Formats: sequence, structure tokens, C-alpha cells
Amino acid sequence: MNRIFGDMPPVVKNLIIINIVMLLLMYAAKAIWGIDLNGILGLYFPKSDYFKSWQIVTHMFMHGGFLHLFLNMFALWMFGRVLEQVWGPKRFLIYYLVTGLGAAFAFELVQWLQYNKVMAILTPEQLQYVYDSGSEAARQGQNFANQEMGRLNSILNVPVVGASGAVYGVLLAFGVLFPNTQLMFIFPPIPVKAKYVVIGYAAIELYSAITAPGSGIAHTAHLGGMIFGLLLIRYWRRTTNTLY
Repeated sequence: MNRIFGDMPPVVKNLIIINIVMLLLMYAAKAIWGIDLNGILGLYFPKSDYFKSWQIVTHMFMHGGFLHLFLNMFALWMFGRVLEQVWGPKRFLIYYLVTGLGAAFAFELVQWLQYNKVMAILTPEQLQYVYDSGSEAARQGQNFANQEMGRLNSILNVPVVGASGAVYGVLLAFGVLFPNTQLMFIFPPIPVKAKYVVIGYAAIELYSAITAPGSGIAHTAHLGGMIFGLLLIRYWRRTTNTLY
């Protein structure tokens, strides 16, 4: 581990290690004991029977699979190590946790609005059917054909996992601190300034949140991480002589 992560600043290094360990534990628990750790540590809607207070924090260290983990940790390594070197470990950790929790708050706020909407539309019989059968359907990767019943089932019985909200906050901070840094895309292989990358990602997430609210990707959490990151940076700039 020291040979692999030795040149990384401590907070980024430990965050990556924790996330890798949790993914391995998730696979091991499923294979050996048949336990779904994402169902225990992932974040459920507060009205769900499966919601627990610790999930507000633990969901940030769980992932749906290797690709999900790799993309988040690669972005954290690429941008987070620069921010930690500039801010220092304490401020970077505070920023990471605030944006992760802010992302969860934004996601649950939108979930709450959708929950109230579908509760007003569905009949008592439909609601009872979701309560009786929705959990088992979600465990099998299935959902109801009725759009509103399916949306309610997703809200109540599908947890959100991943560090994406905090990672989007990290991306936002890099764009704010180093707006003119050239980032090279692989496809197409052209350099783009960091500030335009941030604006582009924010626009994509906003469009996706509006047009594909049931896609299975927490677009509102990504936006929430960026929004809370921007608010925290603005607060720090007002209360300190320098951001670093």
C-alpha cells in the first residue's frame, strides 16, 4: 500500500483505501454470508422502513461495483490531491464531507418532493401493493410497470450509494481555484479549461436531473455536491484572507 499510495497526500490516500476496502467487504459479505452491505450502509429515504441514521455518512463509502468505484476514485485522485496540497488535510477533509453530506441532502430533498407527488396520485390499493411487494421486487432488480408506483418503490426501497456527490464537489473546487488549467480529454483529444469542464458537467447533470429523474443515477446529488462546494468556498473567501 505504501509503495502504491506513498506519494499521495494523507486524506486522499485514506479515502481511496477506505472506499476500496468497503467494496471488497461488500463482495465478500455477499459471497460468504449472503448479506447486502449496500442495503445496510446505503442511504434510504427517511420514510423507508430501511432508513438508519448512520446511512447519512456510510453511503459515501459504498459503491455499486468496480467501475463505479474506479471512476469516482480516479477523479478524487486526479483533482483531490491537488486541493489537499493547496488547502491542507483538515480543510480538504471538511470540504469533502460537507459536499458529500450536502449532496445527500439535495438528493433527499428532491426525493421528498417526488414522494409527496406520487402519494397524492396513487390510490390506497396501489400504495398498499407497493408497501407489500415493492421491497422484494427491488431486491430482484425489478419494478412496477405503473410509472408512479415504480417511482414510489424506487424512493422507498432503493438506496443511494457512492462518493459521487463529494467528487463532483471536488471537481467544482478545482475549477474555481484553477479555472484556466488545461484538462486533456481522451475522446476527443483536445485541451479544455477547467472552468468550462465544470460548467459542462453542471449543465449535463441539470439536464439529466430534469429529463431523466428515474434513470438510477443520482444527478441531483451530483448537483448538490457542486452547489454546497460553491457555497462553502464562498464562505471561506468571506471569512479568511486567503482560501488556502
